[in-house]
Amino acid sequence: MSAVTGVQVAGVPVAGGEVVGVRTTAASYDALVAGVLRGEFGPDPRGERVSVAFTTRQAVRHEGRSGGYRNEVLSLRLGEAVGSCAVEPGELSDGAVEECVGADVAQLLGHARLSVRVAALDAYLLRALPHRPEHGARPFALPAGGSLEKSRARARAVVDLVDAAPGATVLVVGVVNSLLEALRARGFSYVPCDLKGGTTEWGEPVTTDAGAGLERCDAVLASGMTLGNGSFEPLREHAQRHGKPLVMFAQTGSAVLPRLIGAGVSAVCAEPYPFFWLDGGPGVIHRYGGVR
Repeated sequence: MSAVTGVQVAGVPVAGGEVVGVRTTAASYDALVAGVLRGEFGPDPRGERVSVAFTTRQAVRHEGRSGGYRNEVLSLRLGEAVGSCAVEPGELSDGAVEECVGADVAQLLGHARLSVRVAALDAYLLRALPHRPEHGARPFALPAGGSLEKSRARARAVVDLVDAAPGATVLVVGVVNSLLEALRARGFSYVPCDLKGGTTEWGEPVTTDAGAGLERCDAVLASGMTLGNGSFEPLREHAQRHGKPLVMFAQTGSAVLPRLIGAGVSAVCAEPYPFFWLDGGPGVIHRYGGVR
């Protein structure tokens, strides 16, 4: 811990071999952004420039499932790190992507689009505090296989982080059918919630009101996409205020959310680009906090 109560630090070598302390946690998303802009989590963001910006578009219907879905993700490359934020399909124009190239992280953290700000923060933190044991990460191997096999393997890894007794009710924000399967296998009840509404694979109604679901849940399992649509902070604040487990499964903001463990977030399953649905070979995700 640093002299500032509750702030964790890590030793990072800089030019000349000197080791300096950088922060590794923050009290809120806004505090994290402010700390990055002050250079408290790594190098000055004004000197870190994005070299590549791109989008990844996916449409999927797993074998044996009646429905499908689409994903679109904005990714920004900063050196060896790729930060990502999911967006609504068709939301980003080519111009919006191109204007990120060559910009520094500080500029992008003030961008008008929230998705750009999140992707820039993710890239910066992934470079400054990569997914390694010294930063709290525990690697988890995903086996090779088809898209549904890999989805189910990831779901089991995520649900294992939910620290609640069988029979507990879990609010699931960002419906993924494999996660719902894994929750049932663990003996949990759940309330599915997604801005798109509709029904689950099993015909269960999907609420669009996460706030109402919070009041009747014992734990929360939420997608990192909540960072990109602005709904994350109410979840974090509720979990912190009521002492409820909040587990995040994060392709969006995989390097952002681990920095909020202890500030309402209890565990994170972090999955940086390239995501499991892009490759049939073996892969690695990274787990922070939660049940060990």
